[in-house]
Amino acid sequence: MRIRVKLVAAITAMVSIIVVSLSFLYLSQLLSERIQQSYEHNDIAAHQVLLAVRAAIERNLVGVTIPANDPRALNQAIRTALRKDSSLGLTLDSFIRYSPTIYDINIANSSGEILLSTDPLLEGGMMPNQPAFQTLGKMTAWRKFRTVFGPPAVYAVDAKLARNGQLFLTVRVGVRTTFLRSQLAPWLHAELVLLILSVVLTILVAALLSNMALQPLQLISDRLDQLMLSGPQPVPENRLLSPTDEIARVSSKIEQMGQRMRSVEEVFTALKENLDQVLENLQDGVMLFTQDARVVMVSDSVEHFLGLSREQMLGMELHDIFDRQSMVGQVVRRAFNSRSPLLQEDLVTETGRRIQVSLDFIDAESDARGSSGLGALLTLHDSESMRQIETELEVSRRLADLGRLTSGVGHEVKNPINAIVVHLELLREKLARNDRTADRHVDVIQNEIRRLDRVVQTLVDFSRPVELDLAVHDLRAIVQSVVTLASPEMEQRSVRVLCQMPPAPVYVRVDADMIQQALLNVLLNGAQAMAEGGDLTITLRKTLHEASLKVQDQGCGIPRDILGRIFNLYFTTKRDGTGIGLAMTYRILQLHNGSVQVESEVNKGTEFILKLPVFTSQEMHGNTARQLQAESVDQPVPGPPTRGEIRR
Repeated sequence: MRIRVKLVAAITAMVSIIVVSLSFLYLSQLLSERIQQSYEHNDIAAHQVLLAVRAAIERNLVGVTIPANDPRALNQAIRTALRKDSSLGLTLDSFIRYSPTIYDINIANSSGEILLSTDPLLEGGMMPNQPAFQTLGKMTAWRKFRTVFGPPAVYAVDAKLARNGQLFLTVRVGVRTTFLRSQLAPWLHAELVLLILSVVLTILVAALLSNMALQPLQLISDRLDQLMLSGPQPVPENRLLSPTDEIARVSSKIEQMGQRMRSVEEVFTALKENLDQVLENLQDGVMLFTQDARVVMVSDSVEHFLGLSREQMLGMELHDIFDRQSMVGQVVRRAFNSRSPLLQEDLVTETGRRIQVSLDFIDAESDARGSSGLGALLTLHDSESMRQIETELEVSRRLADLGRLTSGVGHEVKNPINAIVVHLELLREKLARNDRTADRHVDVIQNEIRRLDRVVQTLVDFSRPVELDLAVHDLRAIVQSVVTLASPEMEQRSVRVLCQMPPAPVYVRVDADMIQQALLNVLLNGAQAMAEGGDLTITLRKTLHEASLKVQDQGCGIPRDILGRIFNLYFTTKRDGTGIGLAMTYRILQLHNGSVQVESEVNKGTEFILKLPVFTSQEMHGNTARQLQAESVDQPVPGPPTRGEIRR
C-alpha cells in the first residue's frame, strides 16, 4: 500500500473516531436532558395529585368524628373520603389518560398501605418496591440507553404529605420505561439519521481534503527519485507550486540536498581513487575486515605476503584466507578470535622470511550498553626490506656527516698549512744567510705539523665506525651520574641544577658511557652560556615509544643565523672552544637511533631536547626482565630535587 493511501486512511479514520465520539456524547447529553424533562413533568403531576388528595380530605372529613387513638378508623375515614371525591378521581383519570409516560398512581398511608390506586387490584395492598426515577438520571450514558431501550421497568416519582412533622400520606407516580422509550424513540431516530449523515459527510470531506493536502507528496517523491539519477530533472509546469508553499520549500531543500549528495559522491569517488593509488604504491600489506571478519579492502602488497590475488581475497572470510597451519595464520586467527590487538609482532615464516604483523580493532563510540566493534585493520610489514632501507639511510647519514666533517677539517687545515708555507720560505732565506734565528721557524713548523696531526686524528676518530656496548639502563640513573660528575664545575659557575624525574624507571638500551658523554657536553655547554650563573633545568619524560630529556638553561642564547651550524664539527663561537662537543653529542644520539633538537632565544636561554627509543616491557624476556627488576630494587631512584639543589 502506498504511503499516501495509508496517510489518507489514517486521517479519515482519526476524523471518523472523533466525529463518532462527539456524536455519542451529543446523543447521551440529549437523552439525559429528555429524561430530566420527563422527571420534572412527572414530579409536577405527583404534586398536583398530592394537592387534590389534600383538598379531598379537607372537603369530605368536615363534621366527621374520628377517635383520636384509633389509626384504623382514621385510615378508613381517609380511604372513604378519597374514594367518594369525584374531583380527585377525575384528576387521577386525566393523568393516566393523557400523560405519555405515567403508568399508575398510588396513594398510601404512612405504613405503606395503598388507600387509593388507579389500578384497583393494588388497593389494600402494600406499596410496590420500585426504584426512584432519580437513579435513572445518575446512570452512565450507555446504561441509560440500555435501561430505556431494554426490558420494561417502572421507576417511581414520590410526593409526600406530612402531619405534625411526621409522614402522613405518599403519592407515587409510576413511570414505565416502555412509555419513556416510545416517547424518545421518534426523536432519537431522527437524531441518529442526522448524525449518521453528518458522520458520512464528514468522513467524505476528510478523505477528500486529506487526499488534496497529501497530493504534493508525489512531487516530493519525484524529487527523491531524481536523487538517484545523475542530475536534476525539470519539473512540469503544472506540477510547480507557489514559492511560498511549504511543499515547494521542502522540494527546494531536497534539491539542495541532492546537489550536496552528488558533490559528496564525487568527492568520495575521488578519495576512493586516491586511496586505491596509495594502496597500490604502499609497500606494507594492509587489509580491512568487517565485524564478521570479511575483507572489504586489500592493498596490492598483500599478494606478495599471502600469495593470493587482490580480487580473490575481497569478500573472503579471515579464517579462509589464513591457514591455521602457517605461523602467520595461527597468530592472526588467535588474535582475531580473542580480540587481542597485535603490536608489531615479529614472525618468521616457513620460508625464513621475517615479517611484522599488527592487528588493530576498530570500535564505535561507547554508549550506555558498551562499545560495539566495527572491524579490524591488519598490517603486514616486511622487516628485511625495512632493514635494508635503514642500512641505506645509515650509509647516507654517514656520508652526510663526513661531508660536514670535511668542511670543518678544510677550515682547520688551511691555517696551519699557510703558516708552514710562510715559515718554510723564511727558513730558506735565513738558511741561505746562515741566520741563527732559523730554529724558531723550525719550532713553529713543528707545532703546526702537530696541530695538523690532531685535526686529522680527530677526523679519523669521528668518522671511524664505533662499536657500541649496548645494555639496558634506567635513564634516570644515567642522568644522576652525569649531574654528580658535573656538580663541581656547576658550583664554581654558580649554576643550580634542577631535576624533574618520573617516579617509574625509564629503561633504554644504550651505551651508558657514550650517553653520559653526550649529556655532559650539553650540560657544560649550558653552564658556560650562563656567565653570571642561573638555573639549569633537566626534565625527563616518557611516552609510549621514546624518552625525552630536556635541558634548559638561562644563558645568552644562540642567534638564529648560526643555530643550524652548532652541530658541525669544529664550529664554535667561544674563544677557547674546540667545536667538538655538540658534534659528538649529535653523533652519539644518531648511533642510538635518537635525535637532538634545539630551540633558543637570544638573552633568554637555550633548550636542548635529547630523544631516545625506550626499551618496552614486551622486549623484556627471561633474564633481562629479572635483571632490570633487580637493578630497580638495588639502585636508589632519584626523586625530584628542590629548587637550588644539585643531585649528587
